[in-house]
Amino acid sequence: MKKYFVFFIISLFVMVSFSKKHPYHVGSVEMNYNSKTKNFEITGRFFLDDLENGLSKKYGKSFHFNDPKYKPQLNEALKNYSSEYFKLKTNNQFLKVNFVGYEEDSESVNVYLESESVSNPKKIEAAVSFLYNLFDDQINIVHIIVDGERKSEKLTYPNRYLYQQF
Repeated sequence: MKKYFVFFIISLFVMVSFSKKHPYHVGSVEMNYNSKTKNFEITGRFFLDDLENGLSKKYGKSFHFNDPKYKPQLNEALKNYSSEYFKLKTNNQFLKVNFVGYEEDSESVNVYLESESVSNPKKIEAAVSFLYNLFDDQINIVHIIVDGERKSEKLTYPNRYLYQQF
């Protein structure tokens, strides 16, 4: 009987530990300049539950990843959300950034964006505020890669602007 009690207590502890939300609100954005296509390929990676909640708060309705019936709604919401919470400027000129799509797994979502063509990006500025509408402790780690040179910066709410020179 004592073995069952110990097993029950351990099981309960494990279930409670895993049912809690993750304690950190962190996302990452990588902007990789493709010298062949002359555009930035952008990938944002966020916790699935955070992104669901951020979209729900922004648009006032429920969104659920890993449910095929929500795919069209998610595509439209992510397109609009990305255009509002991500801006890119190179050589003092704003670039049009297009939503390409997204991929999900059980814990995270990758959001794919692509900029219009730009030649020889030297001065890169970005405004990155993904999930700032949900958390006042959100951290976005931003990586910019141009011609193999990588520069990274941590943006912590409310700071959303970064500048890098290549």
